[in-house]
Amino acid sequence: SNTEPITRCLCIFLVTALITSITKILLLQREFHLFYQVFRHGDHTPQEFFPTDNHREVARQQGYGQLTKLGIQQQYELGQYMRRRYSYFLSVVYKQCEIYVQSTDCDHTLMSAQASLAGLYPPTQGEIWNPRILWQPIPVHTVPLSHDNLLYLPFSHCPRYSELLRETFETRDFQRQFKQYKVKYFQFWKSTPIKDLAKCWKKKLISWDINNYTLPVWATHGVRTKLIKLSELLLQAEFGFHKRIQKSRLQGGILLKNILKHISDARKPSHQQKMVMYSAHAATIVALQMALNVFNGKLPPYSACHFFELYQETNGQYTIEMYYRNNSLRGPHPLTLPGCKFRCPLERFTQLVYPVLVHYWTRECRIDSLARMNE
Repeated sequence: SNTEPITRCLCIFLVTALITSITKILLLQREFHLFYQVFRHGDHTPQEFFPTDNHREVARQQGYGQLTKLGIQQQYELGQYMRRRYSYFLSVVYKQCEIYVQSTDCDHTLMSAQASLAGLYPPTQGEIWNPRILWQPIPVHTVPLSHDNLLYLPFSHCPRYSELLRETFETRDFQRQFKQYKVKYFQFWKSTPIKDLAKCWKKKLISWDINNYTLPVWATHGVRTKLIKLSELLLQAEFGFHKRIQKSRLQGGILLKNILKHISDARKPSHQQKMVMYSAHAATIVALQMALNVFNGKLPPYSACHFFELYQETNGQYTIEMYYRNNSLRGPHPLTLPGCKFRCPLERFTQLVYPVLVHYWTRECRIDSLARMNE
């Protein structure tokens, strides 16, 4: 009939218009360039013990400071989450040029990185080297703790930082908050001296709770709750609370500067790296978040992960988004840098954090001055 050519032309027109619209949408999509993650290790066996501790032998059998089965599972699930989130971006197969992984030189952080990578890169059909072992080795880099000036925070070999810490502990506000714990909750330690109060909770009591160990009589729920609060107070004192910016320049700002350099490099056309993974500690996350002024005041749980995403918008501008995953049952929390919007332009982001980026760390730490005094 006479209507057939018209119908055919109309169909061709509609299909062409649809293809054009889809092409425009695809071209208008923002482009993902890099994601950067810093996570806390998984659950591990204790390294410090009370003199009266009955669980020393249990830990000794597996080894002190070793990732537990629960810790392996926590990290494996983190890797699986990252695979789901970035499946459209990361290659299915491991490619050396796409990822870089670094860990502190501790057994439980090295093991955490490996467990996370097992979840992130399950071997595909062509990579299976043994049908009974669905795992493949992926390199994890590290440096000795004595030379780690990036992830093993706080950096204690900094005289100026020691001064700032001493000032913090002497402030009226800190003394007022610390006094309630000191007076009310530490009388039971007379027979069990503990030098580092933060380590007592972070590395002992949490481990007891998670692994269902029998708790000492004094470790009631109320005491354990107070110890969490004390640990959080001490973490804030280490990296903030008093002269936060000055402390961050000597601590978390070092890591932040390194991250920003990687992010800046990712804008180059020749850049192939898609992911940087750092396996570290609770203090590492707190120091970084204090430098960014986004710390929520809570002790980061095992496998907590702070990550950055770099995008290029349709107008060519680069933006950074930040997230904090501290619960495996919920999605990550979007983090907004104070003074910026959530989708923060890279240039603005860099301007806002510039006060905590140090160029001459040794000079600001006064290491040279101390060395001359000791000559």
